[in-house]
Amino acid sequence: MGFEPGTTKAQVRKCLENWNKGDNGILDLSKAYRLKVGSGWLIDPCILHAPGSLCTYEPQWGSDVFGMYQSLVEGREVPWSLLVKDMPKKHHKDLDFIVDQLDWDKNVDPKFKEHHYLEPVPVADTRSEGWVDRWIVYGKVDGEQLFTAKELTVDLGVTCTIKDTGAYGLICVQGRGRINSQPLNSPKLIRFHELTEDEYFCTESGAKAGVTFENTSTTEPLVVLRYSDPTQTECTHDGCIPQEQVRLVANEPASVSRKGSSSAEPNHSAGGASSLPRAGTFAPGGQACVKTRPSY
Repeated sequence: MGFEPGTTKAQVRKCLENWNKGDNGILDLSKAYRLKVGSGWLIDPCILHAPGSLCTYEPQWGSDVFGMYQSLVEGREVPWSLLVKDMPKKHHKDLDFIVDQLDWDKNVDPKFKEHHYLEPVPVADTRSEGWVDRWIVYGKVDGEQLFTAKELTVDLGVTCTIKDTGAYGLICVQGRGRINSQPLNSPKLIRFHELTEDEYFCTESGAKAGVTFENTSTTEPLVVLRYSDPTQTECTHDGCIPQEQVRLVANEPASVSRKGSSSAEPNHSAGGASSLPRAGTFAPGGQACVKTRPSY
């Protein structure tokens, strides 16, 4: 994620010059971090980031801009068009212009981890009751908290009721059970034309009234991820802003995005891709991209 402090624009420009020579070597300039399951990164727009080998949960602020700065991924060639497709046509061969799309100070920040790394924060001490709700996506991108997310884990045979202050989307990533008496489960196999029971949308009134989750499995916990607009459910827990300035970083191919993104790593493993400015992600692995919008 980002570049090693001391990296120069000339070095990045050289990588672009070598685009058609196989691996352009941009990952040699990047800084890597060992993935930790359950942790996350908040990534601002225009920060290069690439996923690791774990499954990533990546809420993000919507973006229509993407730039792929890595020429070869897992032995597969990346077309130049994927780098410049959202840039003005007159600048498609202007290497200096392309390098300047990156937020340079944030990419070479010597305190990158301090400014972007996220640890899950329990909403309350409820482990003795057989369930725990954690803030997993939080923090501000350029002074704005654009999105938040929580991870609810319910132990075998346990039922709990969760109240939130606003509407949210929900996805079940492990186990099976019920949500307000409706079926809820993480599918292990999906055949063509089959519908699943892993996603729900909760209205504001429903969230305020409380939603009941029940784990009916005899072998594993029920794990649910809820994401929302912070104007509805803003994280105000003191522990949610552990540093003076927290940002989320997305684990994807070396790319950049415009607004911001964030990511977190629940109890699974996989991989991903990325683009121009994004704002954050939870643990993954791969290429170099930049996005122009924030994400989790």
